Amino acid sequence: MTSQPPPTHPGAEAAPTCYRHPERETYVRCQRCERSICPDCMRDAAVGHQCVECVQEGNRSVRRTQAMFGGATVTTPRVTWTLLIINVLAYLAEIADPDQVIGRFSTWSLGIYHGEWWRLITGAFLHAPLTSTWAASHILFNMWALWAIGPELERRLGHLRFAALYLLSALGGSVAVYLFGSLAVGASGAIYGMFGALFVVSRKLGFDARGVLWLIGINIVLTFVVSGISWQGHLGGLVTGTAIAAAFVYAPRRSRNAVQLSAVAAVLAAMAIILLTLPPYGVMA
Repeated sequence: MTSQPPPTHPGAEAAPTCYRHPERETYVRCQRCERSICPDCMRDAAVGHQCVECVQEGNRSVRRTQAMFGGATVTTPRVTWTLLIINVLAYLAEIADPDQVIGRFSTWSLGIYHGEWWRLITGAFLHAPLTSTWAASHILFNMWALWAIGPELERRLGHLRFAALYLLSALGGSVAVYLFGSLAVGASGAIYGMFGALFVVSRKLGFDARGVLWLIGINIVLTFVVSGISWQGHLGGLVTGTAIAAAFVYAPRRSRNAVQLSAVAAVLAAMAIILLTLPPYGVMA
């Protein structure tokens, strides 16, 4: 004999449960895979809900947005604000002990020549002390320029490329001081590099760059007219920043990262060769 299962009544079927939590009853299904999902496993979708795995799979297939010339999209110009903070903190330290700070960290060609390599970058974060003719106007102008131009360049270039542009421009100014000057402080080399980069970006995007040219021209004239300004640092930063920006902006899309990285490496190598093979101005080889 064979036993027959008892008759089932309408509505007595087993209730569906969540595929991740079998103990939870649910009547909601994922819109993609149609598995049952409980409230903890639901993720809002354009229509209905999706499960956790389907959302993760969809995110992997979504192409992340990029800044215009490479790198991740910039919503907050963190590099600009970080540079501002470092400059201000360095100036506060300088006010507290100007002789010690400027004596050890300014861009001094002889010090660099004798192995004090940190002066190439630390001098770019110092400014004229309060006892000088320029007083606070030196840091105020440079920080205003960084605040006004930095965020726009950072959004166009991305965090890393903007940081590379700023620091390489600062180094370019310091190398020029090493070759043709003696002693300097200030972020002006980096700021002039940003001026050059703004011109390059404006030209690339088809904007009217005459205003930028006027800005650069006026500042170059002031560099040579006003005494006490390091023309070496200004022009060194301008040339370096313009060259780096051109490499970043005009790099072909298919090999953009390789070209941009190669340009940075080439500029660093050129600076290293100059510093290792040429003596500073006024020193016999």
